[in-house]
Amino acid sequence: MRVLVTGGAGFIGANFTLQTLRDRPDAEVTVLDALTYAGDRSSLEPVARRIEFVHGSVTDADLVDRLVGAADVVVHFAAESHNDNSLDDPSPFVQTNLVGTFTLLEAVRRHGVRFHHVSTDEVYGELSLDDPAKFTPETPYDPSSPYSATKAGSDHLVRAWVRSFGVRATISNCSNNYGPYQHVEKFIPRQITNLLDGVRPRLYGAGLNVRDWIHVEDHNTAVWAIIDHGRIGETYLIGADGERNNLEVVRTLLEIFGRDADDFDHVPDRPGHDLRYAIDATTLRDELGWTPRYTDFRAGLEATVDWYRKNEAWWRPAKAAAEARYARTGQ
Repeated sequence: MRVLVTGGAGFIGANFTLQTLRDRPDAEVTVLDALTYAGDRSSLEPVARRIEFVHGSVTDADLVDRLVGAADVVVHFAAESHNDNSLDDPSPFVQTNLVGTFTLLEAVRRHGVRFHHVSTDEVYGELSLDDPAKFTPETPYDPSSPYSATKAGSDHLVRAWVRSFGVRATISNCSNNYGPYQHVEKFIPRQITNLLDGVRPRLYGAGLNVRDWIHVEDHNTAVWAIIDHGRIGETYLIGADGERNNLEVVRTLLEIFGRDADDFDHVPDRPGHDLRYAIDATTLRDELGWTPRYTDFRAGLEATVDWYRKNEAWWRPAKAAAEARYARTGQ
């Protein structure tokens, strides 16, 4: 199988590429990545000789057409994805998430190539903290930020191209990922690398916002289950029953580091911070038989801490710039 992975030098895409070549050694993988600040080609170093790496943008129609024409399946991870950055400047999010997805859809339409679109649970907005409900594929879209709004728009584009033009596509909306190779601007790696540097973790507001955490390897095995066995035009929600509020996550990390449970600082909450996300992955589990491997959240965090401890050379170059961005907003 010839696989084109967009955003394959980013956190989830790089892990997907590494897993694919580990589990499917006969796969031919091409990675397309713009290498923005969140993309790191060194994440692909373990498989550098086994892939074709193309430095370019998903908005480059000629480049995309050439690469899609040589593929059997396109797995679309490429996205601008940081909520805080979308509040500061939404324009890159519109270009990558909307124009880029449109460009890919037109290419797979021309060449008849299978397409899988990777999206987020943030398109559904937020749930109340005391609401037992979870997101399902029927949950109405209610995005809160420029990031989630552009991802919602890209989902709608995919559905329209399936219905209008017969594109062979599926969509997955996943909960919050954690694991190796995640940029230090993100919540969990930021806290881990702060603790490794002897800096107190920082917690938005009261820390009561809930996220449904899933290990990146579980996310990517689910993506392959959908590509292999999913129904064309279907949306699958990917989650591992990992609901934790941010305060619980920070305190678990402090415990792993042998620190006091209250050894952290509160910082101002960010604008439009959704209260709670929760995924109902029933369709994925019942229809495709997928189950997560990392069901023990603390064990998954311990493995992630161990990875960052052993791979300082990977994350250290980006740490100062990420903290400088946060410092400008008092976070």
